[in-house]
Amino acid sequence: MAAFAPELPLAVAFSGGADSTALLIACVARWPGQVRAFHVHHGLQAAADDFEAHCAAQCEALGVPFRSHRVDARAAPGDSPEAAARDARYGALEALARAEATQGTIRSIALGHHADDQVETLLLALSRGAGLPGLSAMPARAQRGGLLVHRPLLAVPAADIRRWLAARRVPWIEDPSNGDGRYTRNRIRAVLLPALRDTFAQFHATFARSAAHAAQAQQILDEVAVEDLALVGRPPRIAALQVLSRARQANVLRHWLAQWHAGAPSAAQMDQLLSQIDACTTRGHRIELKVAGGFVQRRGDALHWYNARPLPEALR
Repeated sequence: MAAFAPELPLAVAFSGGADSTALLIACVARWPGQVRAFHVHHGLQAAADDFEAHCAAQCEALGVPFRSHRVDARAAPGDSPEAAARDARYGALEALARAEATQGTIRSIALGHHADDQVETLLLALSRGAGLPGLSAMPARAQRGGLLVHRPLLAVPAADIRRWLAARRVPWIEDPSNGDGRYTRNRIRAVLLPALRDTFAQFHATFARSAAHAAQAQQILDEVAVEDLALVGRPPRIAALQVLSRARQANVLRHWLAQWHAGAPSAAQMDQLLSQIDACTTRGHRIELKVAGGFVQRRGDALHWYNARPLPEALR
């Protein structure tokens, strides 16, 4: 927290849990009169109204302006419940920031993610075979929409946060869903983190260091991708791509898809696309592959991406 210097006024995402409670109290003590509390009512539990009431009462006791936003965080069939709740939460926080503009523009928001959350995120990424973006885990600072998102507690273990609150006799909410074994993150918290604690006493710090190394390496790859995209063009020219190594082709194509088409190809899709680029030695060689929720197609000497299958040539 010592190095945490956000733009004021500051919003704190306040769920009523231990981490966000400690963060709110620390921020209010440091910047009195400059802090707002934003609460997201997910509507997923019967106790959600009680959570909201608890947060409102704590903010009244602290003299902190409290704003709540209700969302429908239910996941569509086949979607991740955790991802749906996360997306709904960030959307609600951005909406609250916009609504707060009359009281002073909110450009910074602080989230209570702590060191245990960071380790869980890294373990989830490893379990899914993630690349460097996933292995970078959560950044301490990131731009999301119109908000600068801060995570000042990433180096603080959850146990230390609870001890800090208990010493001050500050109550917090224990979300009953945190004990639901259906969620992978909860199983990591209940089974893997205690085992890591018993085996590697410094795992919070060493895992965080590995995530930081991954983030630094990804930054270098992003810089190389910008330079390579300037060389191969946009849309990427096939002959220019073929001059690059296969690894650099994959890097620049991922950058092109992410930055210009908001797409993230799977490893299998990228491998297939690279093989087609390598085999593209004649003018008549066709490329049309499903990639990142759309299709990559060869047209002339370049690759184009569509979010829906193009019409057959006979129907154009």
